[in-house]
Amino acid sequence: MKIKIVALLAGFLGILGVLFFLIAFGTDYWLLATETCGGFEPENNTLHTKEVGKEEWKNDSEEVLTFHHEGFFWRCWFFGEAYKESIWTFWFTSQGYPKYCMNGYLFPMPIALGPYPHPSYDATAVYRGFWTAFIVLAVTASLVGGFLLVCGVPFVNARFYKVGGGFLITAGILFALLIFLFVMWKEFAADLAKYILLERSDRCDEEVPVKVYYGWSFIFAAAGVPLVLLSGLLFYLVGYSLLKEQE
Repeated sequence: MKIKIVALLAGFLGILGVLFFLIAFGTDYWLLATETCGGFEPENNTLHTKEVGKEEWKNDSEEVLTFHHEGFFWRCWFFGEAYKESIWTFWFTSQGYPKYCMNGYLFPMPIALGPYPHPSYDATAVYRGFWTAFIVLAVTASLVGGFLLVCGVPFVNARFYKVGGGFLITAGILFALLIFLFVMWKEFAADLAKYILLERSDRCDEEVPVKVYYGWSFIFAAAGVPLVLLSGLLFYLVGYSLLKEQE
């Protein structure tokens, strides 16, 4: 009876934790930033700059905030004169429209258009490449672990519980590692002002303030780590106890 209660608790924690991981993986709000440089050309959704002078564009974009958010799949931005510079502006229902996006993945990588490699190429792209690999492995491990645990219900195969719990523990460790990598990338490795203004450096003053925040996807991932680790540990112990009873 106690084992069933523990398994039920582990299942609830595991479902919640994996759901947080999937939200973090599928939403593009790991990195949030605001700045007043402007300079995007929305017609083709790229990072090209307008063919205007620096002072002219500066005057046109003065007081107009550009909001950036980025994740595994997409890097997006939108504008707003009446929007407050707050993390709540990035909430899914609070954003200004229209919004423009480009593929994210391993950004900052050299942009396909223009010189290659780009003169402003950021070497931390390699750093983020490891982050990308870890997030894919972590999501895969969490889904495989969940599938094995479903196959183990109701206590028909104790090894499924042990192996499934091991996969969840692995997923939790990988997500903890990628969170650590992301924090190190944001706080120490990357020049984020250069990163955000990469393709508009010829249009923007170096003094343009860029404010960067941790996003909702990051928060969901951080919340899911202890849940998945605890769930995996409990399932592993349930499997171990069932194997001891069967001996």
